Amino acid sequence: METIEVHQYRSLANGPRLLVLGAVHGNETCGPTAIRSVAAQFATGERRLARGVLTLVPVANPVAFKRGTREGDRNLNRDFRPSVCPENAEDRIANHLAPILRDHDALLDLHSFAAEGSPFVFMGPEDNEGDLEPFRRAREEFALARAVGPRRLVYGWLPAYARGVARRPGGSIAYGIGTTEYMRSQGGYAVTVECGQHADPQAPAVARQAIENTLALLGLCEEPSAALDVAAGAASAAASSAPSATSGPIELIEMCEVFDRHDASDSFVGTWRSFDRVVAGQPIARRAGGEPVKAPADGYVVFPNPNAVPGREWFYFARPGQRA
Repeated sequence: METIEVHQYRSLANGPRLLVLGAVHGNETCGPTAIRSVAAQFATGERRLARGVLTLVPVANPVAFKRGTREGDRNLNRDFRPSVCPENAEDRIANHLAPILRDHDALLDLHSFAAEGSPFVFMGPEDNEGDLEPFRRAREEFALARAVGPRRLVYGWLPAYARGVARRPGGSIAYGIGTTEYMRSQGGYAVTVECGQHADPQAPAVARQAIENTLALLGLCEEPSAALDVAAGAASAAASSAPSATSGPIELIEMCEVFDRHDASDSFVGTWRSFDRVVAGQPIARRAGGEPVKAPADGYVVFPNPNAVPGREWFYFARPGQRA
């Protein structure tokens, strides 16, 4: 039976409680690499906690990680919740992780992705009292999203997903709940850092810099030694080697609509990558009957999936975002 490795450091001085997760998906290795490098510094005494609580979980999904696959039995980052009667490996994992999430103020969830592209950050909604995702810690979450490193900040995932669910027979919004959405529902705040392509040698450095930046933002660690300064500087230099990704002005993007695949013969017009820009009326795809699917406004194609199953998400449309 697999086990979940947890490193926790508790200062005697009060402060924020931070949780860092890696490998929610088992084939995403940048998070474990970065988290274990930080844990090693605490183990040797090179680094000490100044205040608060720091919890490091290098491999959140040990079943999938051992197999080298995205999932064990199902996607851990969907329908994330405790289960009274767990039916699969991810249900059992969620039963262990959910209490850990509830015990923290902030979550940094480190991921990578399959297609080519630059690192980006997922964050949640503005403060609101709505039914879908009520929230009161947007100011703290936005500060964290801006601090972690990548300059592309994306929000609006759950509302866009919910609009898609409303069009699907028997769809459930619960399926769209992952670690960050669950964290917000329990009174915390959270960001997901997509650190780059799975095999990108820079992805672990982006993940490591996200941890360093979060620790600095929250004031959790004592001043690092000269050796740690050198290590952090090396990570920063590697993470900054793609200027459009981790340096320069913030780029806010709001996901606003999901397009489902209706038929296996539906096809894209050309090859799209996430965050490719489109102009209003530009054809993005074509239905089996020949009807074009056009961009509703100037914006971006996000998460295009040429292998999507009919009846499920095919691609998302996003537009330039705004935040107060």
